[in-house]
Amino acid sequence: MILRAFLASLAQLSDRRFLAVLGLGVGLTTGLLVAAYLGFVTLIGWVLPDSFSLPWIGDIAWAETAISWAAVPLFLILSVFLMVPVASAFMGIFLEQVADAVEDVHYPALPPARAVGIWEGVADAARFLGLVIVVNLLALVAYVIFAPIAPILFWIVNGFLLGREYGQMVALRRTDAAGARAFRRRNSGVLFVAGVLMAVPLTIPVVNLLVPILGAASFTHLYHMLTAARPARNG
Repeated sequence: MILRAFLASLAQLSDRRFLAVLGLGVGLTTGLLVAAYLGFVTLIGWVLPDSFSLPWIGDIAWAETAISWAAVPLFLILSVFLMVPVASAFMGIFLEQVADAVEDVHYPALPPARAVGIWEGVADAARFLGLVIVVNLLALVAYVIFAPIAPILFWIVNGFLLGREYGQMVALRRTDAAGARAFRRRNSGVLFVAGVLMAVPLTIPVVNLLVPILGAASFTHLYHMLTAARPARNG
C-alpha cells in the first residue's frame, strides 16, 4: 500500500501544480540555508578580530576568511538535518495545493475538502516545527551515546513524528479533529513505516528536496486507501 501510494505520487511529479510547489519549496530551502550561512559568517566576523598575532608566526589576517569558507561544507552536512524541520514546515504551508492536485487526478468524485486557511497552516507548521526541534534536541544525547546507530535512531524518531503529523493533517482535510486522531491511532503502524521511509531520503542531499512534496502526496493517497479499505475489513 505504501509503495503504491509513493509510485502514484512519483508518477504525478510532472503535474504543473506539483512543479509550482516544488519550485517554491526549493527556493525556500535554499534561502534558509543561505540565510543560516550568512548569519554564521556575520557572527564569525563579530567574534574574531580582523587580525591577531601569534608568537614566532606573526600577524594572522586570514583566519576569519578561512573559517567562513570552511563553513560551506559544514552547512551542506547540516542541510541533511535541517530538511526534517523544513519538511514539517512544508506540510503546513503547501499541503492544500499538493493534496488538491492528487485528489483532482485520482479521486475526482470526492466532495470539496475542508479549506485550511493560510494562517491555520502556518500555525500548524510552526507548532510541528517546534515539536521536531525539541524532540531532536532531547534525542541528541542518544545520538551521541549510540553514535554508530545514530542515523537509525534519527530515522526512527523523525519517522514517528512525520508519520504522526502528516497522517493527522491529511485526515483533517476530510474529517474533524476527533476523526483525524482516530484515523491516526487506528493506522499508527502504517503511518509510522511511511514516516520512516520518508525520513530516510530526507537525509540524502538533493534527493531530499523532492521528499516533502512526494510525502504530502503519498500520505494523501494513504489516507484514501486506508479509509476505503476500512469498511471492507469491518464487513
